[in-house]
Amino acid sequence: MPDQAWHAATGETVLGELGTTREGLSSEEAARRLERYGPNTLKGADAVSPLGIFLHQFTSPLIYVLVVAFLVTVAIEHYADATVIALVLIINAVIGFVQEYRAENAMAALADLVSPDARVRRDGRVQSIDSNRLVPGDVVTLESGDVVPTDLRLLETTDLRIDTAVLTGESVPVSRSPEPVNADSPVVDRSNMAHMGTAVATGRAVGVVVATGEDTRIGTIAGEVRGTERTATPLQTRMRVFGNRISVAVLAVAVGLLGVGLQQGIPLVEVFLLAVATAVAAIPEGLPVVMTVALAVSVRRMAGRNAVIRRLPAVETLGSCSVIVSDKTGTITENRMTVEHLWTPEGTVTVTGAGDAASGEFRRDGEAIVPGEYPALCEALRAGTLANEASLETAADGTLTGIGDPTETALLVAGRKGGLPAADDDRPRVGHRPFESDRRYAASAHAAPDGDAVTYVKGAPERVVGMCESAYAPGSAAGAPFDTEAALEAAEAFADDGLRVIAMARGEGDLTDRDPAGLSFLGFAGMLDPPRQGVPEAIESCRSAGIRVSMVTGDHASTARAIAAAVGIDVDRVLTGAEVAELDDDELTERLHDTAVFARIAPTQKHRIVTLLKDDGEVVAVTGDGVNDAPALKAAHIGAAMGITGTDVAKEASEMVLTDDNFATIYAAVEEGRTVFSNIRKATMFLLSTGVALVAAILATFLLVVWGVIPRGTAGAFPLLLLPAQALWLNVVNNGIQDVALAFEPGETEQFHRPPHPPDEGLLSRPLLERTFLVGGTLAGLAVAVFRVEIADSALAYAQTAALTTMVVSMALFLGTCRSETRWVLGKHPLSNPVLFVGTLAALVVHVGVLHFGPTQALLNLEPIALETWLRILLVAPSVLVVAELHKRIRGRPVGE
Repeated sequence: MPDQAWHAATGETVLGELGTTREGLSSEEAARRLERYGPNTLKGADAVSPLGIFLHQFTSPLIYVLVVAFLVTVAIEHYADATVIALVLIINAVIGFVQEYRAENAMAALADLVSPDARVRRDGRVQSIDSNRLVPGDVVTLESGDVVPTDLRLLETTDLRIDTAVLTGESVPVSRSPEPVNADSPVVDRSNMAHMGTAVATGRAVGVVVATGEDTRIGTIAGEVRGTERTATPLQTRMRVFGNRISVAVLAVAVGLLGVGLQQGIPLVEVFLLAVATAVAAIPEGLPVVMTVALAVSVRRMAGRNAVIRRLPAVETLGSCSVIVSDKTGTITENRMTVEHLWTPEGTVTVTGAGDAASGEFRRDGEAIVPGEYPALCEALRAGTLANEASLETAADGTLTGIGDPTETALLVAGRKGGLPAADDDRPRVGHRPFESDRRYAASAHAAPDGDAVTYVKGAPERVVGMCESAYAPGSAAGAPFDTEAALEAAEAFADDGLRVIAMARGEGDLTDRDPAGLSFLGFAGMLDPPRQGVPEAIESCRSAGIRVSMVTGDHASTARAIAAAVGIDVDRVLTGAEVAELDDDELTERLHDTAVFARIAPTQKHRIVTLLKDDGEVVAVTGDGVNDAPALKAAHIGAAMGITGTDVAKEASEMVLTDDNFATIYAAVEEGRTVFSNIRKATMFLLSTGVALVAAILATFLLVVWGVIPRGTAGAFPLLLLPAQALWLNVVNNGIQDVALAFEPGETEQFHRPPHPPDEGLLSRPLLERTFLVGGTLAGLAVAVFRVEIADSALAYAQTAALTTMVVSMALFLGTCRSETRWVLGKHPLSNPVLFVGTLAALVVHVGVLHFGPTQALLNLEPIALETWLRILLVAPSVLVVAELHKRIRGRPVGE
């Protein structure tokens, strides 16, 4: 019998199909089936190879060019240059390895959900066995507190309620019974099934195993997680495209230079050295370092804002995020049922205060009231607290922790707010009837202070109202007239607002074998898992930043609509899981454009929604906490798991963990993501300007030497503007100190009110590219001019040192204008980023030190420079700043002026 048919057949039919009975299998038959079906376990993920991660660091196109440069310098015996290049390669690889090496074993977390033991009927008796030995056809017994060891078709239930949050996202335990359900029912509505990993909240049950291991619902999800590859982040895509373009350009320039040099009759070794110097100069090999640092800085900032990042590139992904697909329970809401309204024949009352606090007000028509002055209200609160199996614990800070069903704990908290004692010693319990799904009510009989017994009843509105003959009237045995129609209309109004409605009533006398009748109606409690504080503001901030927010939940449509409306999500259209199932991919994609609320959604449907959004060009962030969310979390550009209520499976499948389970934290992470992208973009412009300047300067020097403007060296040696090692010094060590400091630049307010960057947008915008080449050309002109002046009167090493120092000082000034893409250089306080201020000074100091330190002089072939040369450099260097600021004023968008 196929999986989808188990819930539609009767228990006896299922037993017959599985070849078993209510007494279970024999040990011999169980052994045969174990050999056939295998153990009730889930496959683990492939181990991550540390060596593979380390070697992966050398797969960047930028690194390929450096490797070639290293080999060439070794071949022509320029070992100093080769040593510097090798150090750069090793440093970059070590940094990347440390950041990427982490445990990524979601399958192990899935396996941990399986209960280690199970009570099974074998050989005609109940025995305890390891759950991995369960086979289809085994008959398993369940009790309150058990974790369901595998997928079961229920045969017998007694007051069974199962917490299915890990699979469906529903905020309250759901009732289960053995009766068959419609064959087309979605998984969340298959009320005669119990799935692996869910937990028994109350009651007992007997069920037959219909699937084990990989064939269970969790096993199916495990397969989806394994089969879902992580999506490349926008930053990774941009870096790959950027690296490819730079590599092609560098190789083209180097090959062209090699050909022209040979044509000019320059010796092969000199031409090789010139080509290597050009290639090394053009590669912004410091970019991986600054990107890593920028991401790490944001990770630390985000940790302070309750978001823990598990994969560094995920930080920037948030900055490009265009759609957030959020879970409801525990993310947008508090994951805590709270009584918000009470309706009695005396009127409607609003209850204020948090769901875990005893403090709160009862308000009617905007005015605070005392519940004790309203008899029906007071008795309704008493019914909710006495016909109750839950309990409350009070922490040192006064917060309340509920033990038991969330609905019942909510009623206890409401009673505390109304002034009822934790235990009513004046009304000892003399009889009790727990809630069961078939009778839909709970009842509790208590001895009243006058000695008579009073029965309090709570349950489904239609059921309790049907037991009532009158409305409660203190001192009147007959009670007051009861308008049944008005009461049910009030209950329906509560339900339309997404509230879970519980009715309360009372009757005289003790419980009997029959259902209570002739009761006096007390009122309704309307409760809701309320929105978290700060969520509406966060959703509005997302809207102003051009980010759509969609809510996907397993809860009912009315509840989803009410919560969405409360937090500011568009509720003009709500799609249910049944409706989603009827749409093909094209139709659903079209509906995704104008639908923000999805209810009664199955795990596979959430995964499908995320996939279609990605295919439609969106950058998608997904939140979730249960096993059911794992495939969608992994498939999204960035998955955000809940840190408090989230399962290990969800956390392992995600890139980010919200330690406070709060949607508002996601927007805080979005701000950091936009900041880090902006900072990486600034650093890229800074580094690329250096590369452009060096390539342009080396090419210009080459041409000027060929044309005779710059004289050749001793014995006709071709004078290089910079040696490869000197170019690396500028790119990685000197500029690295400064461009890394850009990673600490605080965000600018205006970047949080712009649409997200399109995924296909390049790393640099057109104005920034223009500025890069303009500044690069200016830098090249300054360096070549100083080199030409100095080589006329000094040795080649001195002229190279002067040219290098010119670029160091000019780039230090250019750094100031790189702090903002649009604001002018004096528009930001120099000490608002102290790391950059200190870093710039440190770069200059270190460079001067290198000029006077013997070992570095020898390694880099540098010499100290005279005061006259320093003055010449300081005179021309500010022209770079002037050029950059003029371009910013013409092509930029000045802000805050």
